[in-house]
Amino acid sequence: MRWWNKAGIMAAAAAAICAAPLTASAQEKASVGVLRFVSSGGLFLAVEKGYFKDEGLDVQMKFFEAAQPIAVAVVSGDTTFGVTAFTGGFYNLAGNGALKIIAAQAKEAKGYEGNALLASNGAYEKGLNSFEKLSGKTLGVTQVGSSFHYQLGQIAAAKKFDLKSVDIKPLQSLPNMSAALKSNQIDAIIIAPHLAKPLINSGEAKLIGYMSEIADYQFGGLFTSTNLIDSKRAMVQRFVRAYQKGQADYNKSFATKDGSGKLVHTADTDKDAALIGKYVYPTDTPEQAIPKVKASAFFADPQARLDIADIKTQIAWMKEQKLVDASVQADAIIDKSFIQGHLNDK
Repeated sequence: MRWWNKAGIMAAAAAAICAAPLTASAQEKASVGVLRFVSSGGLFLAVEKGYFKDEGLDVQMKFFEAAQPIAVAVVSGDTTFGVTAFTGGFYNLAGNGALKIIAAQAKEAKGYEGNALLASNGAYEKGLNSFEKLSGKTLGVTQVGSSFHYQLGQIAAAKKFDLKSVDIKPLQSLPNMSAALKSNQIDAIIIAPHLAKPLINSGEAKLIGYMSEIADYQFGGLFTSTNLIDSKRAMVQRFVRAYQKGQADYNKSFATKDGSGKLVHTADTDKDAALIGKYVYPTDTPEQAIPKVKASAFFADPQARLDIADIKTQIAWMKEQKLVDASVQADAIIDKSFIQGHLNDK
């Protein structure tokens, strides 16, 4: 064999190796802290459809029962990324330089149901049947400074009552919130639709209304540690690209509207709902999970762009409530370099 033939064969072999998909052992490992929420559906779709694998990433999910512990887990290195709601604790950690927001999760938006305000049966019988009547009642939340606490603030502002008139009960987890409501230990909760609707349908709670009736709200996002961005920027870029593809599929399947503003489902909606259902309703069959997912979907931006102005509004409110340090600034905790054209970036 002539030397140039041998060299050509070696070059072709090398090219074939480079073109071949990375094996599982060769892929870079990453983990994501997340709740079993339909609003995290874009992440679940990216995993199930192999978008992360296409980027050379082996992504494992770690499930939590509240948002705040996810932020702590990312800072400690127990998880690589987090996808969940923003909290006062999150903003303080980010303000200290430990975390950066890099993409959007989902949001409350007009025309999409979103989180629900529920009343216990006992409180409903006593007259708690509208948003404004929440004044003087007890509301269960996961933690003080949680997204639910913030949404209570939105209700108080919209309905013009004193936030301090509501007795806030931190219950640490979502199951605890549901249990306390069902047993009439508290008067109300604000909770995600996939958890709210079973309580309503079983007669264990009463629906007062959906939070999207009150205000828009960029309640969650994708975030990671500042150290990871500094040390493995290329890996973070690959993660975000795959995540965006999942968000685009989620938006197409669950947030598409026709000319009259009515939600319409595509040929892929049921398939995507079944994939998401594997994570949100792990004990259900696909047939059981599909209608639940479709009924509980939030709005999610197809490019995972953040509503920057709304995040600034959240931080300002958290500061007023003494939940976030005065030094925290939105521009310092959001890394805009991974996604171009974030929303309302003023």
